[in-house]
Amino acid sequence: MSARSIRTAALAAGAALLLAACGGGGDGGETPAGDTGAGGDAAAEFDLVEPGTLTACSEVPYPPFEVEDSGAPSGYSGFDIDLLQAIADNLGLELAVADVSFDALQSGTTLVAGQCDVGASAITITEERKANLDFTDPYYDSLQSLLVPADSDIEGIEDLAGKSVAVQQGTTGQAYAEENAPEAKLSAFPGDGEMWPALQAGQVDAILQDLPVNVEHAKADENYVIVEEFETGEQYGFALAKGEKPELLEAINTELQNLRDDGTYQEIYDSYFAADGS
Repeated sequence: MSARSIRTAALAAGAALLLAACGGGGDGGETPAGDTGAGGDAAAEFDLVEPGTLTACSEVPYPPFEVEDSGAPSGYSGFDIDLLQAIADNLGLELAVADVSFDALQSGTTLVAGQCDVGASAITITEERKANLDFTDPYYDSLQSLLVPADSDIEGIEDLAGKSVAVQQGTTGQAYAEENAPEAKLSAFPGDGEMWPALQAGQVDAILQDLPVNVEHAKADENYVIVEEFETGEQYGFALAKGEKPELLEAINTELQNLRDDGTYQEIYDSYFAADGS
């Protein structure tokens, strides 16, 4: 047994004796419903980057999934972040968010380097990514879409030949465009924070990316419209370094199911997607 394992075992044993002596409070020591107790003894098993804190890496902004929010506990909000905040709360952990490049995140580089415990950035689960990442159970079904200026002559993907189309580097949107619009002039950007201004400035003719993000742009500015949606069967999952945090992976999956069972997932989902039906 390693020194670290000995220390962990000793701490766990000490904590168990303390709980036994205290009787767990006036309720006979029963764990409250929905509380896994992971913020205590079990948290040591998660091998967190920072003890007591679930550190998430995300590429921001990517509304409605990730946005800066000074009023949120972590400084960020959005569907992914709110969902992960609820998971962290249930595990008795703080949530910290680090803004990183999506390409480094989806490739596994950021996670393997130990910069964060989990990737939360609208990451589509793919077989290719599974070679370098462990994924949680899916938490969101997504489509791709094509956003253009309202006065554009582009009516669908068949009209993209010779057009400049913005895609995000390393994403399934880029892969879809490469396969289905081979005659388009693809411009790969680091993220939506660069693609959206490029479209507004007339530097590109269209954006091909996840539907909910394009929906946000079309809602914010009536001069832009979604002309086509693409059924790709994509599902998002939270990502972890391959084989390195099995206990954390299991705990997140358990809490995802708990959030579905108690209605919290639906409340968070509706707060972002109910109005537009996406």
